[in-house]
Amino acid sequence: MSKKLLEITAEIVQAQATVGKMSPEEIELTLVRTFATLQRMQAAEDGGKPLDPGAPCEDSRLEDRTGDKGGPMDSIQENKVVCLECGVEMRQLTAKHLGSHNLNPREYKRKWGLPLKQSLSAKSLSKARSKAARKRGLPANLVKFQEERKRKKAEASRATAPQGQRPGEGKKTGGPPKPVE
Repeated sequence: MSKKLLEITAEIVQAQATVGKMSPEEIELTLVRTFATLQRMQAAEDGGKPLDPGAPCEDSRLEDRTGDKGGPMDSIQENKVVCLECGVEMRQLTAKHLGSHNLNPREYKRKWGLPLKQSLSAKSLSKARSKAARKRGLPANLVKFQEERKRKKAEASRATAPQGQRPGEGKKTGGPPKPVE
């Protein structure tokens, strides 16, 4: 080879860093992985052996982002959420952050296969919000509000029904009118 592996590695990672934002840790990790891959490739070439496709592939995008080999749900952790687009760690993925990737929360969840009802916040933050809501009496107040809403809706339907008829009753349709004698 005319160039050393280290020079090739540096060029590859430099090209990657110019395309997208990379933290110093991501640059270091990418350098190490790229160098190791190039070494494996060179060893296979020098030995005249084919490159082993069963060898662990170290450029898995999801693994780079979350540090795990699991699914997108692994990006939602106890004290942080890892953005699967850029790898940034936050307590909550906001619509503003996702907008920087030209996505809204719904599109992000669909793209990465997350349930649409899944919160994009750290588990500890969700638990704290739930605890605060219970402390304020939110579940009980919600039940009261729903009962009040049903009662008002029933009163409104009774008020609009003609005299002598109950709500839901009215002219029955479905056939010709009966002749009057």
